[in-house]
Amino acid sequence: MADKKENKEPTIDLKDDAEFKTLSKTQKTAIIMMVLGEEEAANVIMHLPPREVQHLGAAMVSVANVSQGAVDLVLDEFVLTMKQQTNLSMGTSDYVQRVLTKALGEDKAASVLNRIIPTQASGGLDILNWMDSRSIAEMIRGEHPQIISIIISFLEHELAADVLHYLPEELRPEIIMRVAQMETIQPEALEELETIMQKQFTSNSAVKSSNVGGVTQAAKIMNFTKSEMETKIMGDLMNRDEDLTTRIQDNMFVFDNLEGVDARSIQVLIRNIESDQLMVALKGADDLVKDKFLENMSKRAGELFLDDMEAKGPMRISEVEAAQKDILRTARRLSDDGEMMLGGGADFV
Repeated sequence: MADKKENKEPTIDLKDDAEFKTLSKTQKTAIIMMVLGEEEAANVIMHLPPREVQHLGAAMVSVANVSQGAVDLVLDEFVLTMKQQTNLSMGTSDYVQRVLTKALGEDKAASVLNRIIPTQASGGLDILNWMDSRSIAEMIRGEHPQIISIIISFLEHELAADVLHYLPEELRPEIIMRVAQMETIQPEALEELETIMQKQFTSNSAVKSSNVGGVTQAAKIMNFTKSEMETKIMGDLMNRDEDLTTRIQDNMFVFDNLEGVDARSIQVLIRNIESDQLMVALKGADDLVKDKFLENMSKRAGELFLDDMEAKGPMRISEVEAAQKDILRTARRLSDDGEMMLGGGADFV
């Protein structure tokens, strides 16, 4: 009887298992946060950057109806020794609001919650990174290009690129040029910026000189822009200031920089992109980059890949650049999720 009892394995409900398999990594993380409780979840969230907080907060709301069985499976996956859990009121708006408020403070939490749950928003200069890109663009589009450039410089690079997208096309090259030429913002400029911010929300931020902007900052923003926008902006900049444009380009992470990425990360990237997309992208890539990808395929797969790539014939430069940009976006996403490491060439993130 004892042997039978020891060999007995817990049964898994097929519906729970199916639900568990549909959960994304972010949703699983959100469930772990819910299990931790408000205090511990807040202690974790307070160390995350704005974009991750937004994604995680939205995921915490999205797991409102996850079954208890699926939650158990998430916990089992997270740590094998954790077999029991407390009763949870999963995914309630009040819970998410309390956790984010404890982690971020009322102002930042309100701005994040405004994007995932209807609520109020307020804040100061540091709230910019927690705002919606369209809202920021609408708020600053009528300001002087120098003021816009200062604001853009304060934003996270991906958010800055999104804001750029919503600004008038003719303004974009000048903004990037001003960002690249910036080094230090003087107190009077920050005072003017604070005045603009106060039109939308209040702030008691201390005013002092700040080191922002520069060629590296401009390059990082350009890394996050879409291929078509990048081409237009850089083309316009080249006509205005060839030396500055060259320095920005030198600091951008381009497709050929993938040659410096480790083998495991390249394998992860290959699994997350379409073969046809990679074939197009490699048409305009350096031989070292082509070899990097081929080395991380099996011999047979590499031979078939080369045959199919050859059969595609010549490709338009615009198609090659678009494919490379899409792959870089995937690489950035995988890097943000911790699934691969980006290195070599310019600092990508």
